[in-house]
Amino acid sequence: MFARWLPAAINTRPAEWSRAAIGMSLGTLFSVWCCAKVFGMGVALHLIGPLGASAVLLFAVSSGALAQPWSILGGYFTAAVVALLVAHVLGRGLGSACLAAGMALILMCWLRCLHPPAGALALLLVLADPATIALDWLALGSVMLSALCMLFSALAYNNLTRIRYPKSHKEKVPVIPADHPPIDPAGITAEDLKRALEDMQEFFDVTPEDLELLIHASELHARRRSIGEVLSSRV
Repeated sequence: MFARWLPAAINTRPAEWSRAAIGMSLGTLFSVWCCAKVFGMGVALHLIGPLGASAVLLFAVSSGALAQPWSILGGYFTAAVVALLVAHVLGRGLGSACLAAGMALILMCWLRCLHPPAGALALLLVLADPATIALDWLALGSVMLSALCMLFSALAYNNLTRIRYPKSHKEKVPVIPADHPPIDPAGITAEDLKRALEDMQEFFDVTPEDLELLIHASELHARRRSIGEVLSSRV
């Protein structure tokens, strides 16, 4: 039981950690700076928590489903609208904030824009600082400006550092050569993986296309390993 608490190995190199860390720092700085220029530093700093969490997703795990453009834009917009509505109707209390976060989660799932930092954003906008409260519905503008700046930073930085972003939903699956046929003759398609994910009924930050690419790459490695073992036994 305790072994399940141990962290899994991270399949990335320190160079990738450094690349993501620099991108996160620059992206967060740029987003806060732009928001401060328009809405003031107090409002910008109030949003820095969700922005930092979004930066981790957009720069460190940019291939994940939760880090795609619609996730951050739709998630932030949904959370902001719900939070402001709840604040106007029920007031600005702890219970209202938690209710807003829960409602935002349901809407994000329905709109397919689940973005975890947006949950924190909903809490912050209900329990806002005086500067943000004074903006009233204009606070939605500060939220979306910050999200757009963070997204622009991720688009520019990731692609400049040779990380394709955003992730396409129709990535080309590598063609397996004729002398390296798949291990499973029936094959597994993205549609099969999509249905399997639906059967599990849990949140997984991965797309069926990513799983399909991983399975085909695994088949190639398995085939090469098996051929190598056969040649070694003959020698």
